[in-house]
Amino acid sequence: MDGLMDDRAVARRVLEHIDRGTTDLGAEVWREPVDNYRSPERLAGEIERVMRRFPTPFCPSASLPEAGSYVAREAAGTPIVAVRGEDGEVRAFRNACRHRGMQVATGTGCSRTLVCRYHGWVYRLDGRLSHLPGEDGFPGFDKEAHGLVPVGAVERGGVVWVTQDPGPAGVAPADDVPALLPGGWTIFSVVEREMEANWKLVMEGFIEGYHIRATHKDTFYPYGFDNLNVIETFGRNSRVTYPFRRIRKLADVPDTERRVDGLLTYVYQLFPNAMVAALSRHAKLVVLEPVGVARTRMVTWTLGDPAVAEEVKRDAAFVDQTGGAEDREVVQAIQRALGSGANDVFTFGKFESAVAHFHRTLGEALAAA
Repeated sequence: MDGLMDDRAVARRVLEHIDRGTTDLGAEVWREPVDNYRSPERLAGEIERVMRRFPTPFCPSASLPEAGSYVAREAAGTPIVAVRGEDGEVRAFRNACRHRGMQVATGTGCSRTLVCRYHGWVYRLDGRLSHLPGEDGFPGFDKEAHGLVPVGAVERGGVVWVTQDPGPAGVAPADDVPALLPGGWTIFSVVEREMEANWKLVMEGFIEGYHIRATHKDTFYPYGFDNLNVIETFGRNSRVTYPFRRIRKLADVPDTERRVDGLLTYVYQLFPNAMVAALSRHAKLVVLEPVGVARTRMVTWTLGDPAVAEEVKRDAAFVDQTGGAEDREVVQAIQRALGSGANDVFTFGKFESAVAHFHRTLGEALAAA
């Protein structure tokens, strides 16, 4: 399937699966070489030819609520700063002063200028160099030619997407992304953690429900279903629906009156290395940054409606401390076993078609770039 159903169509599909004891199935079994999780050369290609050359989620738009708001972090191994300008537009730059390369911003904040704390060079929000102390010591220096180096930046679906290097012809700047993170939501937390696992192993755990009962027997499974998902693709991305057991009550509601608020979680896999887990009044944006072939930095923003702040905090803590912790334990255990020689390939069944779509599109992007 290519394209997303509306909520009522998703509800119909889920109720049909409940009645029949079925789930969405892909067209094929996918076999992924284990070497693709262990090869430094493969990882270098994923970073240099995909994560730097395709539009990649960088942060929520809500991280940049006003002029001067900025987010600085490493993306695909490159220091990047995204900032909202006086004109309301989001721009992104390589986070390096044009004098001696010091980063001009760290973390998050709000400022009318970006200032290098090494020698005090000052840049406007549009990246132009506006001041350097002792300018007379740089005779003939062209300030206009020494602004911060820009990278591509667009906002789509409540997410800021960054493209660091020129990509293959025909790559659209995330134009097929739907509305994901509503305006007016508040960022409640930003958490960074590192895991001893290849980034693709971490990704896989988010986009299939075949493991729910085995891995989350006492946490997620009592509230949801095992191996009952609606799986859709849109461009290089996908959406996996995880229904809650209480969605059964919609069976007695006329189709035109059905609402799925509070009855399911949508998990959007945003190519190449991010997910949005969306409920009705809050969501998480998760970006996976490879640190090494067996190490991943996971950056997680929790956002939600400020009117239900306590609900957001409670649900976010439950997910992180229970099922999220179980997933992190599993993927790190898989990483430790990769070198055992037990598997030359991993076999993903028709239940795991979103994982197959992820690997297929990643391989196609590597070839295209």
